[in-house]
Parts: sequence; C-alpha cells; structure tokens
Amino acid sequence: MKSKDIAIVGILLAIGAILRYFLAMLHTPLTPNMIIAFYCLAIILIRPKILEALGIGLVAGVLSMLISSSMFPPANIISEPIGALVCFALYAILRERTKLAPTVTTFLATLASGFSFAAIAMMFVGASVLSSPKYGGDIMAFVAVFVPIVVITAVFNAIVVQFLYIPSSRVLLRGQE
Repeated sequence: MKSKDIAIVGILLAIGAILRYFLAMLHTPLTPNMIIAFYCLAIILIRPKILEALGIGLVAGVLSMLISSSMFPPANIISEPIGALVCFALYAILRERTKLAPTVTTFLATLASGFSFAAIAMMFVGASVLSSPKYGGDIMAFVAVFVPIVVITAVFNAIVVQFLYIPSSRVLLRGQE
C-alpha cells in the first residue's frame, strides 16, 4: 500500500473512532459503530489488496475493542476483519454495476460485522448475557433487541458512506492529476 493510502486509512479510522467515542458518551440505547462506516469508505476509496483489507479490518477491530462498551469487546478483533473482507469482495463485484455500490457494500459489510460480533460474543459470554434480567434467559428477547440495533447501524453507515463517497472520491482524483 502506498504511504498516501496508509495515511487515508489512518485518518478515516481515526475519524470513525472519535465519532464512536463521542456517540458512546451520549448513552443512547443505540451507539452506531462509525468505525465500520469509515473502514468501508477507506476500502472503497483506495481499493486495497485482500490482505491489506484484512489489515484494515484488524486495525479497526483493535480500535473498536479499545473504545467499546459492548458485552464482549474482544469479539471486534474477529468481526471487523469479517466486515472488511465482505466490503472488499462486494465492492469489487458491484463497483462497475451500480452507483449505489458504496451504499450496498457498506450496508452488507455492517450486517456481516454486527451479526458475526453477536455470534462470537454469545459463544463467550452468552450465558451471562442471557441470564441478565433484561433477557430472562430468552435468546429471542436478545435477538429482538440486537437485530434492530445492527440493522439501524447498517442503514446509518450506508447513508454516511454514500454521502461521503462522492466528495472524497473527487478529492482523491484531483490529487492524482
């Protein structure tokens, strides 16, 4: 990866981490993971190789883990690379087919990251999560709470990336002239 591309990824991941941190301070029932949106934007803009996309996902996973208030932060180290690889693969397939490729790609990458996070977290801390009074041992109560959070975050991230893609891609093209 070129040093310019590394700088772009670093800046975008930092922006995502800062936004996630400040959104978490609001203590709302839903804290969107903006890191996902910004690593998707980075992957879409610089079109890295597959191992570079995996690296972006790993760095995003570590950042997410460090500032997470979720039920099992280490799950981010696996879920974010999964999301990054989904973003990489889908954008490669869709970029020439539709102008909404950034939207669709980010939406599906966020779903992949969110649902893989839930699966990993449930393997490690599921018993303690389900035994809390909030869920009363009912896995469907957990699903009823978690699925809307992931879907709303996916919609939000997709809108953010599509909105930012056009001006940022123009800026990058201008720098190549």
